[in-house]
Amino acid sequence: MRLRRFVSPVVTLAVLAGVGYAGYRTQDRWLPLVFPEKAAKSGGGHGEGAADDHAGHDHAGHDHGPKGDRVKLSPQAQKNLALDVDTLTPQEYWRTKLIPGVVVDRPGESDRGVTSKVAGVVTAIKARPGDTVKAGDPLFTIQLASEFLQSAQTDLAKAARELEYAAAKRDRIADVVSKGVQSGAALIEEENQVKRFTTQVQAYRRQLQVFGLTPEQVTRAEKGEVVTEVTVVAPGGPKAAPPAATAAVSLSPSSGGSPVEPRPDPHYEVQELKVTLGEQVTAGQTLCLLSSHSGLFVEGRAFKSEADALAAAAEKKTPVRAEFADEAAGAWPAQGPLVIHHLSNQVDPATRTFAVYLPLDNQPRTFDRDGKTHFVWRYRPGQRVRLLMPVEKLVTLAPDGKTELLPFVLPAGAVGREGGEAFVFIQSGDVFVRKPVRVLYADRSEVVIANDGSVSEAEFVVRNQAAALNRALKAAAAGGGGDPHAGHDHG
Repeated sequence: MRLRRFVSPVVTLAVLAGVGYAGYRTQDRWLPLVFPEKAAKSGGGHGEGAADDHAGHDHAGHDHGPKGDRVKLSPQAQKNLALDVDTLTPQEYWRTKLIPGVVVDRPGESDRGVTSKVAGVVTAIKARPGDTVKAGDPLFTIQLASEFLQSAQTDLAKAARELEYAAAKRDRIADVVSKGVQSGAALIEEENQVKRFTTQVQAYRRQLQVFGLTPEQVTRAEKGEVVTEVTVVAPGGPKAAPPAATAAVSLSPSSGGSPVEPRPDPHYEVQELKVTLGEQVTAGQTLCLLSSHSGLFVEGRAFKSEADALAAAAEKKTPVRAEFADEAAGAWPAQGPLVIHHLSNQVDPATRTFAVYLPLDNQPRTFDRDGKTHFVWRYRPGQRVRLLMPVEKLVTLAPDGKTELLPFVLPAGAVGREGGEAFVFIQSGDVFVRKPVRVLYADRSEVVIANDGSVSEAEFVVRNQAAALNRALKAAAAGGGGDPHAGHDHG
């Protein structure tokens, strides 16, 4: 009886333990039927037997969405992109219109012909194409073959002798008159004779100088020597020192070709010879052509519809920016803006355009070869030019609708585009934030954005590589594609 009382509780306990163990092992089957709400909540969790990685983490008020307007770059990436970062400064900017042009000679100044003043034979050519000559430098030697010049020299020598005799006779009579032996009327007559011969001598001297004889040669002819050759020299005379813009710059071998001490600008360069050695020439025949490229014109071609705007720009002396083809950056000093000199009043019937002329001061470098100076000009006739004519001043109106705010001007690489959106990147440490902006004007080199508060003068704007930064931003966003916690630090 006692044994039965002892075994019964043990059996009952064993049965309960077995039932409990079986219920634990089969809870996935009966638990959803008994507690459906709790099962639904636990089923959306992290799965059977899995520990919750975010247990104890507060998600309240936390945004796990991707940061689509900013990207973080390592210092190495920033150096690889060679980012140029700076603050913005409002500045005046004019919308421009592109007008094609070409560098041309300045008529009446750039080219000049040298002619022979006498008939004769060319016996020496002292300057050849490419040589640089100054005013007064010898160009040709011509042996005289003119009977007129020979007789003019003879008449000069004769008039000079008669002047000497007349002057000597006047002096004798003046001595006699001073002693009271003869009346003063005889002295007056001799004075008139001296004046007449003096006038003849001066006339003959001027005549010979007009025909190319130097004052020294004329003096020799006056003494009775016959001059048989004349030297043709480069035209011109003493001139003021050339402006700084046209001063020549020598290339120093020790400086690696860098500009050094400025030198005076020679007047002309021999462009073309028109005669040969031994050729007989006549009075007025062209011997050679000289050119001076220190002053040129930029000739732009515009349509008649643009004439009013160009006339207004010429009247107001509005600066015009010029871009020259085939010119390496940094090889020469920066070219300042040009100003319209005049507009042509004729329209080309073939192109339906008219010419616009802008003065251009040229800049040369020089080098010496065989004792002569040669020029390398910066601008040359025929060189292509792009003229950017200002047509509209770009401004942004303040919120009051009256105050005009100057825009920001950035390089073209500072602004990126996606569809209708334009944006720049602002640097804050290693983070670059993309900000939308409004573009007022853009060309291949510059972009003008509105000063409307989208960016401020205090922010550091990246002035290049906007497209590369935008690609980096997209790559960072795409790298966290299916992970709701992409870019979020749970440490």
